Amino acid sequence: MQNEDQTRSTESRSALCTLHSALILFAHGARDPEWAEPFRAIAARVAGNRKDLAVRLAFLEFQTPTLADAIAELAAAGYPAIRIAPLFMAQGGHLKHDVPQLLDAIRMRQPALSIELLPAIGDVDCLRDAIAGWLIAAVPGTPA
Repeated sequence: MQNEDQTRSTESRSALCTLHSALILFAHGARDPEWAEPFRAIAARVAGNRKDLAVRLAFLEFQTPTLADAIAELAAAGYPAIRIAPLFMAQGGHLKHDVPQLLDAIRMRQPALSIELLPAIGDVDCLRDAIAGWLIAAVPGTPA
């Protein structure tokens, strides 16, 4: 019986944590509003498949909301854990310097908030494989 109770307790804590999780898709931003359409489509797909997850899209510059604003909105809504998925192909200056400084400042103001910065999409092997596979298939020819 104790194992059953422990399992139920662990499952309920896990479900509670999942129900209070949030994901911010973080893109650079551009002056042209249509530039963000692919990112909105990705956010909608994630949200549609993960009803238990609050999904937001935020931008570094030129478009709104900013990353800081999206984090503030989710924190104000009571989300204790936020994961940020940078929709950048590589770890450039923004992801190496600007974003960590921004997140450090937010963590100082909201120490109870858990913020995790995921790798840039270009640093994720399965995504690189998917892009390479698409490129290989996009050009007719004979594989080596």
